[in-house]
This record gives sequence, C-alpha cells and structure tokens, in this order.
Amino acid sequence: MPFDFDSHIERRGTLSIKYDLARAGCPEGTLPLWVADMDFRTPPCVTEALEKQARHGIFGYSEPDDAYYAAVAGWFAKRFGWTPQKDWFVLSPGIVTALYIAVRGLTEEGDGVLVQQPVYYPFNHVVRDLGRKLVVNTLREDEDGRYAIDFADFEKQIQDHRVKLFILCSPHNPVARVWTETELRTLGDLCLKHGVTVFSDEIHADFVYPGHRHTIFSSLSDALAELTITATAPSKTFNLAGLQISNLFIPNEKLRLAFRREYTRFGLSQSGVMGLVACRAAYEGGAEWLDALLAYLGNNMDALEHWAARTDGVRFRRPEGTYLGWIDFRGTGKADGELDKLLKEKARVWLNLGGSFGTKEGAAANGGALPGSGHMRLNFACPKATLTEALARISSVTICHKL
Repeated sequence: MPFDFDSHIERRGTLSIKYDLARAGCPEGTLPLWVADMDFRTPPCVTEALEKQARHGIFGYSEPDDAYYAAVAGWFAKRFGWTPQKDWFVLSPGIVTALYIAVRGLTEEGDGVLVQQPVYYPFNHVVRDLGRKLVVNTLREDEDGRYAIDFADFEKQIQDHRVKLFILCSPHNPVARVWTETELRTLGDLCLKHGVTVFSDEIHADFVYPGHRHTIFSSLSDALAELTITATAPSKTFNLAGLQISNLFIPNEKLRLAFRREYTRFGLSQSGVMGLVACRAAYEGGAEWLDALLAYLGNNMDALEHWAARTDGVRFRRPEGTYLGWIDFRGTGKADGELDKLLKEKARVWLNLGGSFGTKEGAAANGGALPGSGHMRLNFACPKATLTEALARISSVTICHKL
C-alpha cells in the first residue's frame, strides 16, 4: 500500500522540542532540521494499536508479554539474522537513560570510558556527568569525506587511560558510517584483548542504504556477546521517541544483573503501556512502511547530493546509514559560530553545529580543532519540499551556485 511522506504535518503547538523550542529562540518560520526525529507520521499499524489501547481507557502498570518479546526478536531475526533470547532483554525508557545506568553500574569514578568523536554529544555528557574520564579515539576523515577508525590509536587510548567501557555508535551518528564486519571485528578483538566492556548503541540499525549492511556487534562471536550490551529502540525507525521505550540485550548474566541493580537504583520499574503497544505493533506490521520510507529518504539524499554538487564551499558525502546528513562547510571559509548564526538568523534554518559533537579531549588529538568543526548535521527525514526550501535558504546566505 502507498504511504504519504510528502504531506506537511503541522507540529507547532504539539509540545515538540524540534518545533516549539525553535519558535522560542529563532526567527518566525525557522525550519528546524536539527533534532533527530522525523516529520512523518508513524505507520498506520502503530496508530491503530494505540487508538485501540486508548479506547480501553485504563493505563495501569504494565509489563511486556510473550507476544511482545516474540515481535522484537522476530524483527531482529528477519532484518539482521540475529535472534536475541528472552532472558537477555532489559527494557529502558531510552538509550541515553540506559547509558547513564551502564556507565554508573559498570564503571567507577575515574575509570576511562572511550568514545569515537565526532559523536552523538550525550555520550560525552554522560561520561562527564558521572565523574568518569572521557577518552577519545578521534575518527579520521579522508579527502573524500569518509571517516575511518584509527585502530592503533584506539588500542593506545585503552592502554593509556584504564578504559573499562567503550561506547560504540553503530551506525555512527553524526558521520553516517555503517561499520563493516571487518571494522567491527577489529574493534571487538581489541576489546577482548584488554577486557573492555562494550555498550553498543544500534538505534539507527534500520537506516542502512544499498551497498551497505548493518552487523549486530554482539552477533560476531559468543565471546563478544559476553562483553556487550546491545542497545536498540523502535524510536528512530518508527518515530516513537516520545513513547519512551527501548530494548537492551545483555547475554552475560553478570553484566545483566549489574545493569538491573543500577536500573532499580535509578527508581525505574515498569515501562509505559503505550510504548509497549507501539513497539510490538511496529515490529509486527511496520516492515512495508519502513521499506517505503527508506526509498523516500534515498530520494532526499539525491536532492542533497545535487545541491552540494552545484554549491561552492560545500561538500556532502552520501550517508551509508541514518537519516542525518553530515555537511562539510569548511570551503565557505566561515568559522563555526559565524556559520551557525548566519544559518539561524538569516537563512532561518536550524542545523546541529558540527563542533558540538566533539570536546576538548578530542581537540587535543585533532590538531586543536574540535572533532566535527566546520561541519553541520542536517536531518533529512522530512518532506522533500521542506528539504528543498531549507537548501535554497542556506544557499541564499552562505555561498554562490556554481551553475
């Protein structure tokens, strides 16, 4: 059946961080392409399931049942050839919440926690908030704008800084890499060698484009599964972030019990019933919708490529995964602050400043520049008309067309 991704859906006045917060700090009519949620309605199967639950009218304490576990496990079996066992499951309101729990429950103050910058900035915040040592393995960008892992530096950072936990972002946000099996195995071998636990954030796993394949890190070997917490959620895939539901898979019983103990200390217990209902419905009936969405996002990437090819000072490498464009503006000659101000105040387009995905620790190993500096992250999970308007606005104030 056809799905409508072209229609504009008014989100202002709906308690949306993306739209209602934008109204508070930016000129009227600003296009917010920053927060990583989509401007598309969730699949009809999800809406129907939520409406049915709402009509029931009772929203008491809830727990997942066997049908829920079967739906989640079935999704990963069909899409990735990996079937998590029921006793591995731990539910959480979200992956960032789970990350706080993991860092606090599995490491001590002063322990090293390794990230790969530029990276989703809550990773950096979690480590610092909890008094752990932020250790950075900076990703290296080649002349074509593709990022790669410096494995020698990865091992050196582990050895030099008592690293106990590695936070893997796979697929990577914001640089949009889908790590190959070889890359993941190399990381895994180093973590096994040095006894490093892995928190693998795989929330963008469903957004992978032709020519690439997502590999569940924990699926690579039984040994890696024993040191890994795999963090997943339907929130990105089906635009359900506001329903606060994520699924973690922890095969190692010792790790799982330690995580659960810390989970209880956070004061968390049951998940909300609407999140459980939505997750099950999405994984049972949302595959066709997702396939149509991926095709639509591919067309949006075509538009981004076409725009960048005829725009001076800008470089854009097609994402391998996620719905986040990592745009290189260094050719414009504009400093980060100047570019950010220009885009918000003149173009009325709100993007994520690339330098916000790095820290001083990353800059120290990056020639003094914040990892991600000179780039902007653009969320292209929006109607094509919105994206076209945003790109036209950016061009109008920052650079001149080549053609």
